[in-house]
Amino acid sequence: MNVSAPFIQRPVATSLLAAAILLAGAAAYTQLPVAPLPRVDFPTISVNAALPGASPETMASTVAAPLERRFGRIAGLREVTSVSYLGSTSITLQFELDRDVDAAARDVQAAINAAGGDLPANLPTRPNYRKVNPADAPILILSLTSATIPLGQVFDQANTVLAQKISQVPGVGQVFVGGGQQPAVRVQADPQALAGLSLSLEDVRAALANATVNQAKGSVSGSAQMRTLAANDQLLRAKDFAPLVIAYRNGAAVRLGRLAARRADHHPPAARREHHRRHRAGQGIAPAAVGLHLAGHRRPGRAGPQPDDPRLGR
Repeated sequence: MNVSAPFIQRPVATSLLAAAILLAGAAAYTQLPVAPLPRVDFPTISVNAALPGASPETMASTVAAPLERRFGRIAGLREVTSVSYLGSTSITLQFELDRDVDAAARDVQAAINAAGGDLPANLPTRPNYRKVNPADAPILILSLTSATIPLGQVFDQANTVLAQKISQVPGVGQVFVGGGQQPAVRVQADPQALAGLSLSLEDVRAALANATVNQAKGSVSGSAQMRTLAANDQLLRAKDFAPLVIAYRNGAAVRLGRLAARRADHHPPAARREHHRRHRAGQGIAPAAVGLHLAGHRRPGRAGPQPDDPRLGR
């Protein structure tokens, strides 16, 4: 059977059908979505490391440089960009487009493990990495404010409850909590008083680190039972640091209260946010409200969370 026979026998119908297809295609062409830029998921991995108190120069030479040397040996690596800040450094690794990002992530993890011996011994946590897309921006930003609850408690609720729930939504790659403050104790030592007793700031730092710890205390066992010792040696208030013994001189204890001033503060100290004041009619200005922000990023290769996702309302 010849497929073109019906169209040859009915030339008028064939012409009308061709004209209809042409008009339908022209009408549909105007409705096609046009993206300003092509949607490309670049295989990019971001590595972050933190060392509290280190200057940007120290972070670049002692943390970023050893990691960069290890990352430079990874196959398919196209570009390495590092930025060092006060106490932290960020390294961005961009691979070739044909490189699988999951395989690259395994190579990055192996490079971080290999660089462990070259990193500072006092690094509080190992460098962490995550897969990112440089073309993505935060798709959802939430702001939490409170006129009665301290910012430390607002940050704790956002970090332990809200951020975890948002992270469970399909398509969410990362949830970043910023602008929060955590309780801290600031100790301001007198250098002249320390020098008069042949002490240094390192002696004060070592005494503070050894005095406030939370480690296992062991257990006491007998013939019939065994009991676990539970005690928390952490000092949480500024006044608790005053009787801390720094050293002994001439048989007498040198306590922190004689050498330094202590005050309750927040960490980080620079995390001050602009307070939004609320007005009450006839009562002047109400207490300032404090707030912080949560920013969510889309996971590479996945669609973002839908606004009607029930987990966003929990």
